[in-house]
Amino acid sequence: MDNQEYNSIVSFIWGIADDCLRDVYVRGKYRDVILPMTVIRRLDAMLEGTKKTVLTMKKQLDAAHIDNQWPALCNAAGQAFCNASPFLLKDLTSRGKKQTLEADFKAYLDGFSPNVQEILDKFKFRDQIRTMVDADILGAVIEKFTSSDINLSPKPVYKDEEKKIVKLPGLDNHGMGTIFEELIRRFNEENNEEAGEHWTPRDVVELMADLAFYPVEDQIKDATYSCYDGACGTGGMLTVAQARLLKLAAKQSKKVSIHLFGQEINPETYAICKADMLLKGDGEEAEHIAYGSTLSLDGNPSRQFDFMLSNPPYGKSWKTDADKLGGKNEILDTRFNTYLPGGDLLKMIPRTSDGQLLFLLNNVSKMKTDTELGSRIIEVHNGSSLFTGDAGSGESNARRYLMESDLVEAIIALPDNMFYNTGIGTYIWVLSNKKEARRKGKIQLIDATQMKSPLRKNMGNKNCEFTPDIRKEIIRLFLAMEESDVSKIFDNSEFGYWNVTVDRPLRLRVFPEREIPEKDEKGKVLFKKYMELLDVRDAVQEAAKTAPFDDWDSFAKATKLKKTQLKKIRPYITETDPDAKEVAGEADPELRDTENIPFQYEGGIDTFIEKEVLPYAPDAYVDEDKTKIGYEISFTKYFYKPVKLRDMKDILASLAELEKESEGVMDEIVRGLE
Repeated sequence: MDNQEYNSIVSFIWGIADDCLRDVYVRGKYRDVILPMTVIRRLDAMLEGTKKTVLTMKKQLDAAHIDNQWPALCNAAGQAFCNASPFLLKDLTSRGKKQTLEADFKAYLDGFSPNVQEILDKFKFRDQIRTMVDADILGAVIEKFTSSDINLSPKPVYKDEEKKIVKLPGLDNHGMGTIFEELIRRFNEENNEEAGEHWTPRDVVELMADLAFYPVEDQIKDATYSCYDGACGTGGMLTVAQARLLKLAAKQSKKVSIHLFGQEINPETYAICKADMLLKGDGEEAEHIAYGSTLSLDGNPSRQFDFMLSNPPYGKSWKTDADKLGGKNEILDTRFNTYLPGGDLLKMIPRTSDGQLLFLLNNVSKMKTDTELGSRIIEVHNGSSLFTGDAGSGESNARRYLMESDLVEAIIALPDNMFYNTGIGTYIWVLSNKKEARRKGKIQLIDATQMKSPLRKNMGNKNCEFTPDIRKEIIRLFLAMEESDVSKIFDNSEFGYWNVTVDRPLRLRVFPEREIPEKDEKGKVLFKKYMELLDVRDAVQEAAKTAPFDDWDSFAKATKLKKTQLKKIRPYITETDPDAKEVAGEADPELRDTENIPFQYEGGIDTFIEKEVLPYAPDAYVDEDKTKIGYEISFTKYFYKPVKLRDMKDILASLAELEKESEGVMDEIVRGLE
């Protein structure tokens, strides 16, 4: 079947919406009927040839009082699904009364096997039946889908049965999948905001598949591989990955099979994903798609995969998941916590407003370590995953774990406006736990922000795309691992730094004349006590002579205040003074500062403090107990290109020209006034 025939079928189905649904549904809701009806008609067409066999088998099973009939019925149907009702969809077109049609149609739907029932439930398709019956369009919709002008069956329709002259060619599983994906694409264009949440542009998916498989093309063997997407949406990444692996395997004369696994939390997109796989004949793969949140209810907790591709939600709260996991601060899930070589716990829990890094960590936990190929992960994120979070935060700790484990091969910056519902910058992360020798300890950054082709018509925010030639160039840069203006190679340690706390000693002297604010926010309970202390300022000054401020215990006793009380109101009675005595072991919080010192700084922390701090604050010192390690990546730092300024002569010449032009204009205005 050629593209013209595909487009003809898609246009026919699209036309059903305009013909039957226009006055009943708003345009954005057409999909609520068209997508499930397309699934139903395809399944129905695939079951037509074995309908009598299935009904005969059902009678036999009923007579034998067998309860679990579905395995035998599906076997009789020759598919991973079946329908045990007495109807085919075309049988319902003769129903004259709305009540009869509604009852029979519901009975027909109830006859599907459980795997199809789940799809219908997630589509919430039964909720649409009453709307269509009330509007008297259910019969018209069924007639359109069973029309002789469209063939969703795998068998051809003949003009002349004897001469085998084909009127409408049969539609194989791949062709049906293509048509279904095209319908989804059109509906996504109609509703771009929603599409951006669940659908990654095909050009980006193609690039991700290239990055997953081309680097290991020569390592593909006669074997069975697995591919996983923990935020699979409609399953587009899985099916593209499957097609890419099979294509490369054929090129290498290898016989491979690939099992697809995924998980999706949105009920409609979950239904679309499972339906798409059933329509393609991948009944087993459809059972591998789990429903629910990958973060709080992992559907594949014990599985490991060869390839993992994902576009996880970014900038989306995962607080509900955090609560289900026991609360953000109590999460013990080993996917999101690890131990450093010294035995210290490294918590990688990000802020609850954005959980995209958790999806990446989930994938890392599913990497194979006992195979020659290992595992490859390709994920698309926004910039938050690169730099959000200070040293010691969950985000920074996640980056630390990924880089110190030497898992990151490359990060590729994509052009703005590549996605449907956002114009922000996005990045593709490429991970592997079996790096080739030249990549060990290295990370490649590729700036592909200017590698784009404009769209003739914007699709939501998306105004550009990757053409096949652009994808080839990005893959070439990656495989060649060459350095250029748009490709740079760094050691992992380039992105690490120490966050050190720099303190200065606390020096104290009394200032009893200091004004006290009327409202005390820090020491509410102590305010009255301190006012009393001011009332006896002479006694305080006298106490300071015998119990200096650098001896808190003695001074607290002299002033009859507790040591802890004095510390809480210290801002009112302390001030830096080079002549005052230092308080032993006490740092002045007002003078505290922090410094981020790159791992690459020659000489490390000590040299940095000696050269960059002590010349300006000779009494400064590092509180080593507070030193933290952080990691962040800044594309701007490495690929920034300053705008070339115009020569001063050109600027002056332009100003002179503008001045001449303005003089002429003023002369005309004056003459007009005269």
